[in-house]
Amino acid sequence: MKKTLLLFFLLFFLKINAQISDTLVLKNNDIIIGEIKTMNKGVLQIETDYSKEDFKLEWKHVKNISSDRIYIINLSNGDLLNGKIIKIETPGKCEITNIETQTKSIIDLADIVRIKPVDESFWGRLDASFDAGIKLTKAQSLQQLTINVNLGYTAKKWYGTATYKQIQSIQDDSEPIRRIDTDLSYIHLLPKDYFIPLSVVTLKNTEQDIDLRIVSKAGYGKYLIHNNKKYWGVASGLSFNHERFTGVTEANKSLELFLGSDLNLYDIGDFSIQSKVTAYPSLTESKRIRTDFSVDTKYDLPLDFFIKLSFIYNYDNKPKEGASKDDYVFQTTFGWKLD
Repeated sequence: MKKTLLLFFLLFFLKINAQISDTLVLKNNDIIIGEIKTMNKGVLQIETDYSKEDFKLEWKHVKNISSDRIYIINLSNGDLLNGKIIKIETPGKCEITNIETQTKSIIDLADIVRIKPVDESFWGRLDASFDAGIKLTKAQSLQQLTINVNLGYTAKKWYGTATYKQIQSIQDDSEPIRRIDTDLSYIHLLPKDYFIPLSVVTLKNTEQDIDLRIVSKAGYGKYLIHNNKKYWGVASGLSFNHERFTGVTEANKSLELFLGSDLNLYDIGDFSIQSKVTAYPSLTESKRIRTDFSVDTKYDLPLDFFIKLSFIYNYDNKPKEGASKDDYVFQTTFGWKLD
């Protein structure tokens, strides 16, 4: 009986130690042992047995790292590695063994911009967020509701996102205002920080008399800057615009060129700022150009809650006759994210 109990406790101890395979040494010489969940945008998330919540710490505070597991590792120069991370004596550096080529490389920790475990489950690769805002005023009985939903999935060489945004406003002595934006995107990652973006974007907007606009895009892009403080990606390609206007039976179709920019700043404490702009000069409609612009400022709160300030602007120099050329939205929302 004693031997059986001893064997049980031995196996239990070995199981625990087998699960705890990742070690971090911080610049203040603190040591954290656990399971690395992810490192992205300069923040590392690690699960430990001695904490109910995962630890989140800035990547720049890590001095050494080691793990027996296999990771997808993105470098700031655009290289994509699939391998193990081995600790070396030099602070601020590590050795990465690429399991595909069996080559070993000494890498500066500052050059690593993303780490994802290869054996991560579907739910571990998924991230989501939801935020909403309500505005009520006694004057003219204004009622406004804002809802934003974001989903994302990250694989080895690609990631996908889906977004849904709705604004509905009701006010005395005026027509109801309704705006719905959706975006379904697929980004295939290539060496040297190049990428192929594919997306389908829709818009319903009573302000511009847009009953439904569907824009399908395909292009080629590159991250000009990609590090643990910010990234900046640019892309261009072709888009097909299929739109129906309110009160018009025949749909309008056009082929467009698109030029886009996406800038994300996240090494500013609990704040992060993302700005996107895309221009659509038409190839089939003379002198028509459309522009979409957005900027989101997010402040992270405890327990994965956040406050977000958003500004959205749309411009079309040749809208439907009688409709507005532009529309803008400024909103404040409160939300929660799943990491």
